[in-house]
Amino acid sequence: MKAKTAEDRQLLELIEPIAESLGLDIVRVRLMGGTQRRRLQIMAERPADHDIAVEECARLSRAVSEVFDAADPISGEYLLEVSSPGVDRPLTRQSDFDLFEGYEARLETDRMIEGRKRFKGVVAGTDGDNIAIDLDGEADTALIPFDWLVDAKLVLTDELMKAGAEKRAARNDNSSETED
Repeated sequence: MKAKTAEDRQLLELIEPIAESLGLDIVRVRLMGGTQRRRLQIMAERPADHDIAVEECARLSRAVSEVFDAADPISGEYLLEVSSPGVDRPLTRQSDFDLFEGYEARLETDRMIEGRKRFKGVVAGTDGDNIAIDLDGEADTALIPFDWLVDAKLVLTDELMKAGAEKRAARNDNSSETED
């Protein structure tokens, strides 16, 4: 789910080694827009703490631009956007469902499961190749094959906002300690 289309997957193959060389993981790559000016969105983070600094986004942007100027993988004009996944981040790797266990998420599958493709509930980790989710209004934990997901994203809740604020505060404390 890091890349949705065949074109996204080809771009991901070029971008991932660049990010890894900078000590970053790619969360998602999306080329959006029609035939006119398109936008290439790259979400990245440090694997250790699932965060990224503005300077790291700028370094990744410059490195990707350098490679893309030579390889020219996108026809026509495009805008390159490198960012953090944000607090209400997409869940694109199976490990994300263990990392964000206990938070509310929305999921969409590529096929019908009990008459629907969209689900909302609390992430309950993983079980083998399945993601586990406690669906709203259901007693049992649902297991959905990770490979069936086409989209998954955390829902912006007060609990998630609080966790994001605590993470920012910890980051600010660490950066002020290193400045002293």
